[in-house]
Amino acid sequence: MSTSVPIIRGDGEGERLWFAGGGVWTMKATAEETDGAFTLLEDQLMQGKTTPLHTHPHLDETLIVLEGEILVHAEGSEHRVGPRGVAVAPRGVPHAFMVISETARILTLQTPGSGEPFYRDATEPTTAEADPGRPPDWERLRAAAERHPDIIQILGPPPFEAAKEFAAKAEA
Repeated sequence: MSTSVPIIRGDGEGERLWFAGGGVWTMKATAEETDGAFTLLEDQLMQGKTTPLHTHPHLDETLIVLEGEILVHAEGSEHRVGPRGVAVAPRGVPHAFMVISETARILTLQTPGSGEPFYRDATEPTTAEADPGRPPDWERLRAAAERHPDIIQILGPPPFEAAKEFAAKAEA
């Protein structure tokens, strides 16, 4: 018997979490609420935020860009995705993304919702508006990934040339 419940959340509603990989998440639907069917979160990001090249062995990840623009790397090529655009990374496909606009808001849908333990391990509660620009904690992210290899496998650094440019500016 399903334990899922109706979920209705307006703009800005939901549990807010700072993610060690950068950005602030608003949980729109948790795995518990969907009986494990999926997890849905809204991600508020700043320019230059990037993910390492990674894969999810047992879940599919869909990114829906609400505002801003991202560069998505999948299967060796890069694709610009703007407002109302979608990128789907099926389970096992190496991928990464980087925010190329000043800010971005993305809905991330993961099916099934089995990835949530990794993300909970790599987040902390937040209410601060400044947190989307808080620097990533790569060591915490890497450690969480090592504890959850069935959810995420980090394959290497961000594959974007532009990411190196952003990193150089941040260090200057």
